[in-house]
Amino acid sequence: MSDEKKKKVVLGDAGIYDARVLGVPKMLVLGLQHMFAMFGATILVPMLTGLDVSTTLLFAGLGTLLFHLLAKGKVPAFLGSSFAFLGGYFAICPMLANADGKQVIPNVEMIPYACFGVACAGLVYLVLAGLIKLFGTGRVMKFFPPVVTGPIIIAIGLTLSQSAISNCATDWPIALIAIVLVIVCNIWGKGMIKIVPIIIGVVGSYVVAACLGRVDFTPVAEAAWIGNPIKWDHTVFYLFGNGADSGMLATSVITIVPIALATMVEHIGDISAISSTVGKNYIKDPGLHRTLMGDGLATTMASLFGAPANTTYGENTGVLSLTKVYDPAVIRIAACFAILFSFSPKFAEIIGCMPTATCGGVSLVLYGMISAVGVRNIVETQTDFTKSRNVIIAALILVLSIGITFSPAGAIVLTVGSATISLSGLAVGALTGIILNAILPGKDYKFDEEKPDETGVDFGSSGK
Repeated sequence: MSDEKKKKVVLGDAGIYDARVLGVPKMLVLGLQHMFAMFGATILVPMLTGLDVSTTLLFAGLGTLLFHLLAKGKVPAFLGSSFAFLGGYFAICPMLANADGKQVIPNVEMIPYACFGVACAGLVYLVLAGLIKLFGTGRVMKFFPPVVTGPIIIAIGLTLSQSAISNCATDWPIALIAIVLVIVCNIWGKGMIKIVPIIIGVVGSYVVAACLGRVDFTPVAEAAWIGNPIKWDHTVFYLFGNGADSGMLATSVITIVPIALATMVEHIGDISAISSTVGKNYIKDPGLHRTLMGDGLATTMASLFGAPANTTYGENTGVLSLTKVYDPAVIRIAACFAILFSFSPKFAEIIGCMPTATCGGVSLVLYGMISAVGVRNIVETQTDFTKSRNVIIAALILVLSIGITFSPAGAIVLTVGSATISLSGLAVGALTGIILNAILPGKDYKFDEEKPDETGVDFGSSGK
């Protein structure tokens, strides 16, 4: 009997579904590991957008706990910052240039508008969750085949490329260090090193920059150890208390909400990947409608308080695979650690002092990975591009998304009454793709609830 017990608690040997057999100390360490697995990518989003790091960590933790509540505590998923919405943030609240011409100053005035758009995008998840509950997964997913979602995801990555290059250009040697470290760890790394290449790239590049005297740590020294993680002027509530511009609100919604079409499919892929790793079909139990609702409400809650959109994290799925500890309680411990770290302004300032080039180097790889996931989505589902309908759909999504984004206007501007509405390239491309897929003949896509990996939604642990 004692031998049996020993076998059950050996990490990496067999799946552990109740981490209590490991004891509290090991559970805490495993939880901390999960927090650091999501850490690199999660904090990079506020670094790129001007959102607050502390707020981001707080709502990554709270969002994860909310997700677990709505998913009946069954799914071992961690919710971190979504990269898919970066294009929306950059369109609505681009970083402002400092005296040296570097785009590093948060656009505080416009941040609440972008957050409002993302909050509305989170509510779209609830609509899809309701439709899935009413009509079933297969009927709803036929409107989002790989020929639509793949090009949208490709376009998201490509429209961000200019920002990555601009950030790298501030200090190419530092950026190259970050790029090389991410690539080396991702390709040749073993164990946890392979799981967290982003954080290794960030830390390595940061340390080199600090040693070369290219980092000013004065804000760190001046920051308090404990403080409030929420910045009121970043919240949507602040916006409505100070006279919101209706035109900008509409622009934000129209620009950002269509991105949810891609992120919802991404969510399904992540739940599929977690199901495959753990050996349980979470799409059936607790049900895709519950996990979508948890992800959507977490995104809305985070955005209302000035934090980035949330999404289920493939990095943490990788940790599940590595440790074979599948107990959702460990993920909830990680969420509590994230909340704890969010109350330290000094910790946030350490992140805030990160060189722009470090962010640029890491984001250069990440934005490319976003596009690569879209390509993978198309290739693995064997989307037939000998069909004219598929070629037309993919072509228009890509050309409209990228072409409009990099046009002189950067958007299609419409005047409705006294309000001015801007349609981003991603919004136009996504809506065009969905409409064309619905009306053009020759649809052949079928979502398989039993084998979702084979229907173009397995994003694995490729990151956000």
